[in-house]
Amino acid sequence: MTSIAIGRHRVGPGEPCFLVAELSGNHNGDLERAVATVRAAHAAGAHAIKLQTYTPDTLTIDCDRPDFVVSGSGPWAGRTLYDLYREAHTPWAWHRTLFAEARRLGLEIFSTPFDGTAVDLLEELGAPAHKVASFELVDDGLLARIAATGKPVIISTGMASLEETAHALDVLRTHGCRKLIVLKCTSSYPALDAAMNLATIPLLAAATGCPTGLSDHSLGLVAPVVAATLGAVMIEKHFTLDRAAGGVDSHFSLEPAEFKAMAEAVERATAMRGRAAFGPGLTEEGSFTFRRSLYVVRDVAAGEPLTPDNVRSIRPGFGLAPRYLPNVVGRVAARAAARGTPVTWDLVTESAAVEVS
Repeated sequence: MTSIAIGRHRVGPGEPCFLVAELSGNHNGDLERAVATVRAAHAAGAHAIKLQTYTPDTLTIDCDRPDFVVSGSGPWAGRTLYDLYREAHTPWAWHRTLFAEARRLGLEIFSTPFDGTAVDLLEELGAPAHKVASFELVDDGLLARIAATGKPVIISTGMASLEETAHALDVLRTHGCRKLIVLKCTSSYPALDAAMNLATIPLLAAATGCPTGLSDHSLGLVAPVVAATLGAVMIEKHFTLDRAAGGVDSHFSLEPAEFKAMAEAVERATAMRGRAAFGPGLTEEGSFTFRRSLYVVRDVAAGEPLTPDNVRSIRPGFGLAPRYLPNVVGRVAARAAARGTPVTWDLVTESAAVEVS
């Protein structure tokens, strides 16, 4: 499994975890706030900022029949899809400004296109990759259009069965996509801890043969850290300047200080994951001296029997391993040894001591 270039960054095994701040609708309809959010994401340690490119008319129709009204009790409950997407969408006229600001900062920027016209806009802007949202994973036509760009594709798998995921990847590959990153995702907002099932991440990597990461809608910083320890190569997290200011996704988004803390924790978790290994690690060699080993703990003369009274297992670790104590006790000292002498094989005679009755 090889890494994939997203602009100037490489994403994959052996690379730093790629951190993506999702702007979504947290601009609250204000271009200046959107630009400020891009700057804050960069300062907080994001490697990329991600947009969503749609209009309410490219996602749905203006209809208030029950099918088109959000049910449940969450913050979007009772709203029509059209009304929600009209508030949340990032105007296409803003894209060029946001792309320019991200590039000025050295921040990667790409988006989730929701129809062919959105793909065209993002290609015109030179997006280095395209994202497929979980809800669009089932749209073969859109997948084919995105794949035809030849750009790397990042696909979220919320709600998808393994068969649906395999089908979507097959469509992408059939239509020209050769660089794929697959994200574990739980499509609820926020996602409950018990619903995250992050143990899926290594299985998803094995099943797809693709670098695998996490698109996270849970609260707080824990899921990204756990994901990093499970091999996630990319973390996508919704980002807002200030949850108290509201916004359609603000209730499950991270503020700048939180994102920065997440970035630092993920970096440490990735470093701690390391590689499977036994024996002394990178910084453990010097600690061998603090192991227990066999030492003379009372002066012995040459020819004197070695007993539990004059040989013990103590720290430090310059003598024989404690496992050899039964092989030492009952033999005799080959030479005189002072208290504090490490027991080595040349201190022990070949034959056992002779018991005198």
